[in-house]
Amino acid sequence: MKWLALTALCAVPALARAQTPPDTTREAPPADSLEARLSRAEDAIELLRSQLAEQSQAKVQSRLRNQVELSGLILFNAFGTDARVNNADVPLYVETPQDSSGMPNSYIGAAVRQTRIGLTVSDVHVIGAQLGADLQMDFYGGSVGGNLNPLLRLRTATARLDWPHVGLMVGQDKPLVSPVIPVSYASSGFPEFTAAGNLWAWIPQARLTLEAGRGVRAGLQAAALAPQSSKDYDDLTAQFVDTTNSAQKSGRPMVEGRVYLDWGDGDLESSIGAGVHRAWFATTGDTMLVSKAWTVDAHVAIGEHVLIQGEGFFGGQALAGLGGGGVGQNWGVNGVPVRTQGGWGQLDLRPSFAWEIGGGYGFDDPNDADLNPATGRGKNVVMEGHLHWRPGGGLLFGAEYRRIETTYAAGVLAANDVNVFAGVAF
Repeated sequence: MKWLALTALCAVPALARAQTPPDTTREAPPADSLEARLSRAEDAIELLRSQLAEQSQAKVQSRLRNQVELSGLILFNAFGTDARVNNADVPLYVETPQDSSGMPNSYIGAAVRQTRIGLTVSDVHVIGAQLGADLQMDFYGGSVGGNLNPLLRLRTATARLDWPHVGLMVGQDKPLVSPVIPVSYASSGFPEFTAAGNLWAWIPQARLTLEAGRGVRAGLQAAALAPQSSKDYDDLTAQFVDTTNSAQKSGRPMVEGRVYLDWGDGDLESSIGAGVHRAWFATTGDTMLVSKAWTVDAHVAIGEHVLIQGEGFFGGQALAGLGGGGVGQNWGVNGVPVRTQGGWGQLDLRPSFAWEIGGGYGFDDPNDADLNPATGRGKNVVMEGHLHWRPGGGLLFGAEYRRIETTYAAGVLAANDVNVFAGVAF
């Protein structure tokens, strides 16, 4: 019907001119005459047609004609660090011993492997629920021949069914008990505060959510996650081999539960929550070792210009499989589970759309009595400050400073890392 109306509107000026014989001596019609108005309407309709045609050509269409949105970020990072660390472009902790061969411990470099791409499916209704899906990838999956040949990596992949008060999700995502994402463009291959309080690991899982309320919503969640052992960010050797581990041999999934309060919508959505994590590891005897933690989390938007967020865990044990808990150590002296606690907090200020400034602090503090005195990594602290500038059109510039302090039996080693970045979001 809309197109019929537009066609009729286009035909009106033509019919009007056809019924009136041309008069070459007539002066131009006044600016507010019917003919002038119709002429302007024709021009506006033609412009609208052109814009609709452009949108139709740019639209991503799925085979099932679902609404699909393509997004991404082309990101260039240049970095420099003044000490020996475990990873060049996104350092997590300071290594020991420092290089004593005479070569410098400091270095500089650049990379594009934190570039990301994503697909989102939305506005699909099935079996009385709203169906949604999200796929996020980057190029941080290792390399072939150095950092000039980064490999594509799956970050998260989720499918959701949402009824008015019930939600079901399956796929790969952060742990249920660690839902908050720190702000950072310098550290996204390994999320900010990895090995310093952020239990971030993307793990296959199934998740159920029950929620009540409208303005302020209360929720109860439960999840079963694929069992994870000590394989974490240090284990990058067998990229295409998935060998079994002691967590899988336990025959039990990891399980997590969380309660939360949530309010607001869109960029102003806020939440606070508390959770519990449990997992098991097979041993050569009749008993199993346990991974466990109690957690808290918060993501609070104060108006459009202030964001306060953070997470914490305590009573933790054998948490390396969640992305670096216990500073990447599941087992300590005589194979005992490494006990640990930690957390992170971040303040982000947005005085305008273009500018963003903030900083944060995170730590992970394993129990020293559980560690190997010669090689064990003790408390690891990360302090960061960042500045972002978005002039428009998806263009992004920024810088981030991070100080990392890692404790060993011989003392505390420190590293200062500066990361300058530029990118284009789409």
